[in-house]
Amino acid sequence: MIILKSAREIEELKSAGQIVADCHREVAKLIEPGITTQEINDFVARHITKLGGKQFTKGYNGFPAETCASVNDVVAHGFPNKKPLKEGDLLKLDIVAEYEGWFGDSCWCYAIGQISPEAERLMRVTKECLDIGISKALPGNRLGDVTSAIQQHAESNGYSVVRDLLAHGVGRSLHEDPNFEHIGVAGKGLRLREGMVFTIEPMINQGTFRITIDDDQWTARTADGKLSAQYEHTLALTADGPIILTAH
Repeated sequence: MIILKSAREIEELKSAGQIVADCHREVAKLIEPGITTQEINDFVARHITKLGGKQFTKGYNGFPAETCASVNDVVAHGFPNKKPLKEGDLLKLDIVAEYEGWFGDSCWCYAIGQISPEAERLMRVTKECLDIGISKALPGNRLGDVTSAIQQHAESNGYSVVRDLLAHGVGRSLHEDPNFEHIGVAGKGLRLREGMVFTIEPMINQGTFRITIDDDQWTARTADGKLSAQYEHTLALTADGPIILTAH
């Protein structure tokens, strides 16, 4: 069941989203070769608390950390660790915060030092996929208008779109309806309505869209070992267009 939010509830959701946005703004100043994903995770955990929020992911279905820190071929749900990041790595940092019973969720892709032109292009196209998807998230459009635009842009640039990990509604639960892939057909699917709040979070791979899951039952990797990038925002649909609740 899709839960439509009032204007007041969207403002309350924005407070949670801005905690996540502030975490990304501040942690970006620390990310450089030599830092570990565990150090990044610990900073974010402290910063969420400093801003009056609550962490959510640690303990969620057994997940061990406050952030998902996914490096290079890890698509999503990577565990933070004490291995230093090195020049040329790609880090996807997914942050969730709860504030007064509402959730914010955003993933950002970070270049570690100087990266290859191929990795830089993947990052750019993935961010474009997010922006294009958001531009199609208008009341009256279909969900397929959003997802097909993402798919078309990724594939026209020679990349693939992960199918097995989904975008989702957000509210008083981190995962609400709708749940959807970032592929589709324009003019098809759920009709978008004012008051809907959900993520757009395309995971774009250099090679195959297929993924594997490590023995830890969380860490998702590209099946061919090639790079993956991701950008994610939480947005609310209004009569005036989408509001990005996790805007940096």
